[in-house]
Amino acid sequence: MKNPISFLRRIDNIFILGILILSAFIRFYRIQDYMTFLGDEGRDVLVVYNILHGNFTLLGPTASVGGFFLGPIYYYFMAPFLWLFNYNPVGPAVMVAFFGIVTVFLVYKIGSEFFNTRTGIVASLLYAISPLVVAYSRSSWNPNLMPFFTLLTLYALYKALNKDSKALFILSGFLFGILMQLHYIATFVGAIIIAYILFTRILSLRENIKLLVLKKILIDYLLIFIGFIVGWSPFLAFEVRHGYPNSISVINFIFHSSDVSGGGNFFAIVWDVFFRLFGRLVTKFPPPEQFSQPAYVNIITIWYWLTFILMLTSVLLFLYQYLRAFKSKDNKFQQLSLIALWLFLGVFIFGFYKKPIYDYYFGFMFPLPFFLVGNLITYSYTYKNVGKILSIIIFVSLAWINLTGVPFRFPANRQLAQAETISRFVYQKTDQKPYNFALITGGNSDHAYRYFFKIWNHDPIIIENPQNDPKRKTVTNQLLVVCEKSLCEPLGYPTWEVAGFGRAEIAESWDISVVKVYKLVHYKGK
Repeated sequence: MKNPISFLRRIDNIFILGILILSAFIRFYRIQDYMTFLGDEGRDVLVVYNILHGNFTLLGPTASVGGFFLGPIYYYFMAPFLWLFNYNPVGPAVMVAFFGIVTVFLVYKIGSEFFNTRTGIVASLLYAISPLVVAYSRSSWNPNLMPFFTLLTLYALYKALNKDSKALFILSGFLFGILMQLHYIATFVGAIIIAYILFTRILSLRENIKLLVLKKILIDYLLIFIGFIVGWSPFLAFEVRHGYPNSISVINFIFHSSDVSGGGNFFAIVWDVFFRLFGRLVTKFPPPEQFSQPAYVNIITIWYWLTFILMLTSVLLFLYQYLRAFKSKDNKFQQLSLIALWLFLGVFIFGFYKKPIYDYYFGFMFPLPFFLVGNLITYSYTYKNVGKILSIIIFVSLAWINLTGVPFRFPANRQLAQAETISRFVYQKTDQKPYNFALITGGNSDHAYRYFFKIWNHDPIIIENPQNDPKRKTVTNQLLVVCEKSLCEPLGYPTWEVAGFGRAEIAESWDISVVKVYKLVHYKGK
């Protein structure tokens, strides 16, 4: 063999190509059948439909809790894909899946650069098949892009410090501005950026030039801030115009809320987050609602301790490598410092969070446990006999347990097809006449149905308050009601769409798909 290095690189390229193909298959396979399409997704495509028809917006989706808005950037990411797929809502889901595949490559790229090529390959493969990661890569939702933009933001920041590049500092700030429009948990990434710049600059310069250190830090922060303002500008325009209502609400929500339903003290929360970061992402540890099932108690106990051992050994090995790199303070130390701050500071800040912590909140940390576990597996493999056997057992076990949880191994929810089927049935029952529409549900919204009415150019008429519509011109002769509850009494139901229609009687009813549809008309009496 003339050039063994070139041959090894070719082998590595084959591996990562195979991982990307696998990643694409897992994310794209029957995506239309398995994607989530409920009220929130319907709301988003309605907004994007309006954007594509010239009605631009500076506001993004509402946050799932807190009652404030995000920036609009996610809607503008969705727009070209909704258009390319001829307004089929699967388009934005395909966009998220595409970002998910590129994230797999970034995990390989950064894992290879910060640790070694084998670690990059192992980490990217485990990331590609993690059921939780995959689940958030197959549906359109603004937090689902966070892993990609977090990786890109922090990698650009590392390169900016490493090359002392003003352009890369601005780029990192710009990417962070986008990240902040995806979910406000990205404020944690802002803390990591501030700490990493401060830490790196202080350690990289001599003590006898403290003023230069301070100047460098201030310039770095200024460049990041400039980029952030540009990246955040679509939403900033709204905030400036209206007195920063969302920014103030976010700060109050995160740090000053009296609702401590998240439970637990600071250290209990930190421990829970640390464990779930490895358990939910790497070992597919089940959610709390499965703990009480008697058949799983012993299995879950073993599962817990194996996850704990994997987490502990991965973190301890990383700390050992980090302390060794600390002595030299070379490029490796700068790389591992970013991983350390990303992990420990990210988990630490969660301790101050006063609300329930959902799995998707970890989006900005998704790649971290895979880097550490991949590092453990490849490090163990360098040892003869026992080390090699142990690393193979860990890798095969993790691959097997995660592949058994890929979404398409279970029956498809077909939420998109159901919403379209129900909407088309309602559309047909209107007889092309004006109509009002109502949804009776336990917690969904009617936007998914209204989206199809919109693209079919047959929107329901919204019933206005009598003060605005004293002649009741917005009340039609028919009210179509979709009932998602198992027990449903539409007459007199206390939702405005039903109450505003006035006294009514049921003209007809039908069972369609998973719901019941009613046609209500005005009460005629006997």
